[in-house]
Parts: sequence; C-alpha cells; structure tokens
Amino acid sequence: MRHVALLRGINVTGKNKLPMAALVGIFEAVGARNVATYIQSGNVVFEAPSRVVRRLGEDVPKAIAERFGYDVPVVLRTAAEMEDTRAQNPFLSRSKEHKQLHVMFLRDTPRPGAVAGLPSDRSPPDELRVIGRDVFLYLPNGMGRSKITNVWLDRQLGTVSTGRNWRTVETLIEMCEE
Repeated sequence: MRHVALLRGINVTGKNKLPMAALVGIFEAVGARNVATYIQSGNVVFEAPSRVVRRLGEDVPKAIAERFGYDVPVVLRTAAEMEDTRAQNPFLSRSKEHKQLHVMFLRDTPRPGAVAGLPSDRSPPDELRVIGRDVFLYLPNGMGRSKITNVWLDRQLGTVSTGRNWRTVETLIEMCEE
C-alpha cells in the first residue's frame, strides 16, 4: 500500500536543511520501499508494511534528530486518505485559482469541542473547514497574509499540523497512483 509522509518545517537550504537524498535514505533505513520525494520540502511517497508504518511517525523523526539535530514532526496518510482529502475539499468550486486552496494535515483527530471553538473571524476573508484530520483552507489573499498558521492550529486543536497547497496535494495523489 502507498503512503504519504508530510514532514513539517524542513527545507533543502537554510534553516532545517535536509537533502532529499538523505531523507530517502532515512525512510529506506526504517523499512520503507519505493521511496520518492516531491519538491524538496518534506513530501514523501512510499510503500511499507503496516508494522513499519505504525513506527514510522516516531522512527523517522528520531533518525532526523540523530543525524541532523532537529525535531521534525511527521504526519502520515494512506493513498486512500489522500483521495478522500481530494473528494472532501469544500472549496474546490469556490476558486478557479487553486493557489488559493490549501490543506493543513493534522497528525491526530482534534480534541473534542476544539473544532467548534475555532473563531470564524481569525483572518478575514480567509475561511477554514475541518473535516476529520484535514483543515481545508480558502485563502484569497494567499498563505503569506493569513493568520491561520500551524502554531495557531496546533494550539487550538491540540495536535500537530503541516500545510500543503492544493497543487502539491494533487501531485502527491498522482504519485500514489504510479
């Protein structure tokens, strides 16, 4: 089965530099196969048995910390869950420019009551909708101007999030289908 790992806060240059070849090696060392990365910012598509996937969210960050010295949260999805994300996006019909669409992938299901407590006026005209472990964002002024950030979502929902633009989501789904 194909899976997607979404790593938060890594880059090919600058802060938290992590070359993609090294990332592929780390995934292979923990038992993943057919590992591929996308756009050098922590998007990994791979195959692995369920016993490896169960440990991957701990094993990969541990290996990165040991080798590079920084903490990198990992959010995992199956190929089927990525398809569900595509099917459930409530903003697809709202924007002809997919660059206005983003998804914050949550590591865990939000705390009970946390979703209902999200303020609707956090960052007008931005909109968000939480469905399961996905936070769908419509950001007409772009991600850079939004006050809906990872840190804010993590605090509000009691979990770890990592964001991707809609083009990246679509590409990762296509990679899962290969």
